[in-house]
Amino acid sequence: MCIWHYFRAGSVAVAVAALAAAVLPQTASGQTASPAASWPQRNVRFIIPFGPGSGADISARLLSPRLQQKWGQPVIVENRPGGDAMVAINAFTGANDDHTLLYGAVASFVAHPYLYDNLSYSRERDLLAIARVSVTVMAVGIPEALGPRTLKEFVAHAKANPGKLNAASVQGMSEIIFYGWMKREGLDVSKVPYRDIVQAVPDLGEGRIQIVMSSLAPQLPLAAAKKVRVVGLGNRRTPVIDVPTITEAGFPALDHAGLIGLFGPRGMSTDLRKRIAADVIEAGSTAEITERLTGTAQLPAFAGPEEFEKSIGQMIATLDSAASALEMKRKQ
Repeated sequence: MCIWHYFRAGSVAVAVAALAAAVLPQTASGQTASPAASWPQRNVRFIIPFGPGSGADISARLLSPRLQQKWGQPVIVENRPGGDAMVAINAFTGANDDHTLLYGAVASFVAHPYLYDNLSYSRERDLLAIARVSVTVMAVGIPEALGPRTLKEFVAHAKANPGKLNAASVQGMSEIIFYGWMKREGLDVSKVPYRDIVQAVPDLGEGRIQIVMSSLAPQLPLAAAKKVRVVGLGNRRTPVIDVPTITEAGFPALDHAGLIGLFGPRGMSTDLRKRIAADVIEAGSTAEITERLTGTAQLPAFAGPEEFEKSIGQMIATLDSAASALEMKRKQ
């Protein structure tokens, strides 16, 4: 079941009303307003595990001025790329402050237990879901000059040319799903590591890499230039390019999407998480935000803590299945 089972058109207004009602302060004489109602008292920081121009950075900078106006306090977007998101996570958990929030992609966090021993944090304990913001459209691209026109044709081409093709993918969850799918399909394709997957896309256009899985955004310019052919999209179609989903292309085991959202620190109250989520949902429920996100190959998917956590659970289930194909086990 995909995460869009939980997201319905027209649900933003309902979600805002429900979340706001859940955290309204008591105003009767003699009663004290809840701590959630008086937050924030100082600057709010959004720590992002990626550099400027990433999907998370774009959406954070779209939302921050609207939240700043609503909260009456500066909202500072702080980019902390590097270390497969560990730099940002450690900065966030080290602050242990309800005015310092983590804003980023879920895919790195859920993959860490498979990739690293002795993590310095626990997702369940230290990264409390506040608000789902968007779904990043993932894409499978191949060189236009390679020959295949569809993902099925590429699979047939790869099977006919074992050991001759190169592949690259985003680190973390996408990488596990991508190479798990290849193993299940019996493809003998060489893995080429990239520190930044965006650097793989020009190589894809020049034919040095024969298949890449990344977010759609960096592939779009080369697709428009007829150097890259996008043969499948993760989870849902998008109006920015006429391409079927990976499931529609015949490979549901490869189909997934990237989730971007906001997390709070250990100990943050449920009331405060709901209050912040309601404000984020309200800030994002404009035609301008929808248009800007869609134009950068992100699909608006605003929701509160419970729905966000359900979406994360869906991602973990998909990841577990892919990891089993690679005989990977959780390290903790």
